[in-house]
Amino acid sequence: MAIKIEDYYTPETFDKFKQFADTKETPFLVLDTSIVAEAYDELSEHFPFAGIYYAVKANPAPEILTLLRDRGSNFDIASRYELDKVLALGVSPDRVSYGNTIKKSNDIRYFYDKGVRMFATDSEPDLRNIARAAPGSKVYVRILTEGTLTADWPLSRKFGCQTDMAMDLIILARDLGLNPYGISFHVGSQQRDIGAWDAAIAKVKVIFERLKEEDNIELKMINLGGGFPARYITKTNSLATYAEEIKRFLEEDFGDDMPEIILEPGRSLISNAGILVSEVVLISRKARTALNRWVYTDVGKFSGLIETLDEAIKFPVFTDKKGEFEDCIIAGPTCDSADIMYENYMYPLPLNLAIGDRLYWFSTGAYTTTYSAVEFNGFPPLQAYYI
Repeated sequence: MAIKIEDYYTPETFDKFKQFADTKETPFLVLDTSIVAEAYDELSEHFPFAGIYYAVKANPAPEILTLLRDRGSNFDIASRYELDKVLALGVSPDRVSYGNTIKKSNDIRYFYDKGVRMFATDSEPDLRNIARAAPGSKVYVRILTEGTLTADWPLSRKFGCQTDMAMDLIILARDLGLNPYGISFHVGSQQRDIGAWDAAIAKVKVIFERLKEEDNIELKMINLGGGFPARYITKTNSLATYAEEIKRFLEEDFGDDMPEIILEPGRSLISNAGILVSEVVLISRKARTALNRWVYTDVGKFSGLIETLDEAIKFPVFTDKKGEFEDCIIAGPTCDSADIMYENYMYPLPLNLAIGDRLYWFSTGAYTTTYSAVEFNGFPPLQAYYI
């Protein structure tokens, strides 16, 4: 089915995007910061009890970081380079969490020297590095979670540890002179099953209880991670529904003893605010009798659309051409056979689509500019504009 503007943006909002886009050469991302502000306010409204730590890796543009800084956001940081960007904008280090569990010892020291005092971990070697390079700091341990089948972009295999190991790490953190502060998890990015939070929170509850009863350690914080949805092709529940259910899960497990709650949104704050604009470079068929066209665009996996890997994230692709539609394969411009965005899940595009026409990739504000290659095939990184 062809994409309809009204399912994603108001006509006025899309006209604003398009009027700006008509003056620029493709490919590029154009992002409306007012939509980011609305998304942040909505998240704050539905989770008034939670601290928000924006996942900077989603989009580290100064325009976004400044907006969120001024709205009171904290920041989840993955590297010293992200840290430098945030601190340069006047964000105090107490609003920063070093959320990457895979880090060098000298990077831990760099954060510590800059004043950061909260670190994620999921392994003993990393925890010992924290104890040496950031003595006395707060640490939270990331656990493995389920939900890989219902998240469009699963995250649990590389990060996190089993429940028993998490408890061992908390005890070790105490013994190493650190502050064992809490537990974190991530149910997977673009998680469509709200029940994934229920299962993860139940695991956390067990950890909290056992550590308090058996080791006299009282944890103070749960980091619920991200996972809240953007508007892609596959439908999801509203943010209000996510919030209502997650709050219920927390109250069922913790009641009046609710710990501090942290959220780490990235995609849900930024994606809907951006439209990636590309141009059709070539349209062809592979045989005289081929039923489907190949549509090649000037943007691809290596210029911002890596999340189409395995066709995981299905971005809405819009064209203002009208007429009869046919399912198409969409591929990028580079000399790499992996640079095919959608082949199994084919996109309906008009039969009169022509070379030089524009395609508008909706909800692409997050994880596009940051994934864009520096110079693969000589193409420059994806240009971005903030309006």
